[in-house]
Amino acid sequence: MEPVNPLITKDPVNGDELLVTRLEGRRSGIVIEGKFSLGWMGRLTPQQLTFVGLLVKHRGNVQRLATELHVAYNTARNHLDEIVAALEYPSEDEDGSSPVNVLEQLSQGAISFEEALDLLRR
Repeated sequence: MEPVNPLITKDPVNGDELLVTRLEGRRSGIVIEGKFSLGWMGRLTPQQLTFVGLLVKHRGNVQRLATELHVAYNTARNHLDEIVAALEYPSEDEDGSSPVNVLEQLSQGAISFEEALDLLRR
């Protein structure tokens, strides 16, 4: 088997979420193409994903995780708090769908009239 690189979760140019467009079965060779979201994993950095994996390994016990990582409990807890913040869904104002933001985007030509109507109807 050829080596597999770690999952890249953010666009290295602007930090936006990446879309997966191709999936390939390692043994079967089957290829599936389309547009797939990384879901909640796309909001985390590779380091945060590793941390989550270790946290699951330790069944949520932050103290045991801190011991394995050779860091203080508070440091591990701070990492966990950062992950929780990254996983929270944006509020209406943060995702640009507040009426004021929609009208600003429309006036700047960033979105079309139809897109503005759609956002305002939500």
